[in-house]
Amino acid sequence: MSSRAQAILIGGMFTGVLSALPIVSVANCCCVWLIGGGAITAYLLQQGQSEPISLADASVGGCLAGVFGAFVSAVISVPIQLLTQPLQRQMADLLRGSADIPSELAEMVEQLSGASVSAVLFGFVVMLLLGMVFSTLGGLLGSIVFRPSQPATKDVLT
Repeated sequence: MSSRAQAILIGGMFTGVLSALPIVSVANCCCVWLIGGGAITAYLLQQGQSEPISLADASVGGCLAGVFGAFVSAVISVPIQLLTQPLQRQMADLLRGSADIPSELAEMVEQLSGASVSAVLFGFVVMLLLGMVFSTLGGLLGSIVFRPSQPATKDVLT
């Protein structure tokens, strides 16, 4: 496997796994994991090269990592949804029985607890679109941050 493909897969795994985890995924409201996956991809692409990677390579690598991350997130989200669905139903039952909670909120929680397949599909589409944009930006940012420093040249006046 080429180092380019490896960098893209690792950046996509970073994005996908952290975006699928229930509590950790909250940081993705600011696209942190998407940008981070693109930046990791650019970092890995830069490793072992003395010359800076081009902005085009960094942006394409970040975009592909975002696409791969959407697939990883969807695959991981399915078992997580299956595991948490009984807990969500219990919470909906508790809210339905409580007099202090508005009925609209209880209905919304009940609808969300039953929509696991559609929620994963919707999440995949959102991750795919946002991943393509923000992981590309992360790749560009990473190519700038992780650019190798150029040795200082001395101007000698004679």
